[in-house]
Amino acid sequence: MNLLRNFTGVAVVMLLQALPAVAQQQDFSQVQIGTVPVTDGLYMLTGSGGNIGVSVGADGVIVIDDQFAPLVDKIRAAIAELSDRPVRMVLNTHWHFDHTGGNELLAAGGALVIAHENVRKRMQAGQFNEFFQSETPPSPEGALPVITFTQDVTLHLNGQTIEIEHVPAAHTDGDAIVWFEELNAVHMGDTYFNGFYPFIDFSSAGNIRGMVAAVESALERMDDNTRVIPGHGPLSNAAELRNYHRMLQTVTTRLDSMLAEGKDADAIVAAKPTAEFDAEWGDGFIKPDDWVRLVYRGMAGQ
Repeated sequence: MNLLRNFTGVAVVMLLQALPAVAQQQDFSQVQIGTVPVTDGLYMLTGSGGNIGVSVGADGVIVIDDQFAPLVDKIRAAIAELSDRPVRMVLNTHWHFDHTGGNELLAAGGALVIAHENVRKRMQAGQFNEFFQSETPPSPEGALPVITFTQDVTLHLNGQTIEIEHVPAAHTDGDAIVWFEELNAVHMGDTYFNGFYPFIDFSSAGNIRGMVAAVESALERMDDNTRVIPGHGPLSNAAELRNYHRMLQTVTTRLDSMLAEGKDADAIVAAKPTAEFDAEWGDGFIKPDDWVRLVYRGMAGQ
């Protein structure tokens, strides 16, 4: 199995468990934070959990997602190699713990945390995930976003126009895609898993139809030179994202047809609606048959 896929997949499963349990189960001391240049003043950090976006400039450091609390010192050290400015803002693309686990410590250091209003609501309430049968407790007050928005918000920092765009009912109901207009770059959050079938959190109102719509809308804003940071997986581009969209759209169309015929989950899984895609996308942490059941459950519930 591709090590990156396995590594990020384990992190996604772990994020759906209680944060204290995550800290006990993974040896974060072994995690290394990697730095991938995206374009001028914009970087992608890898480690354990969701990919981190980092914008550096005269106004300070803007961080998009922040993995797990035990990694914050390593994340800060990686950022210090890029800028001597403080972390001014943290933008969360959604509520999952592998994207928000560092919120509390970064906020304690002076960063403002920004996210869609549903991110704050779900973090504040705690969540039960039906697919993984796991409970996530409420987040501490200091980890919660202090600035929330309902649809879009635009920042003018580091010489950039940074648009945070809400896309409804995709990976969750609080997803945000972050655009760097002058840099022709975007952080897709977990609307994009590069290289393996994506987790869709139907317990948080996620749905594959929303994923298709979010990716399709994003592609309309891109050109062949757009740099794309996925929620998980390697740095990407518009061509690869189009391939991902084709897979999602094809599977959605097939399941819509089978649902209209009244087929149940077992019959749909037996029909192998993802067969032509499994070699490319099926080597992640959710295997093809399980992913079909996940997608079916979200679509049937909707």
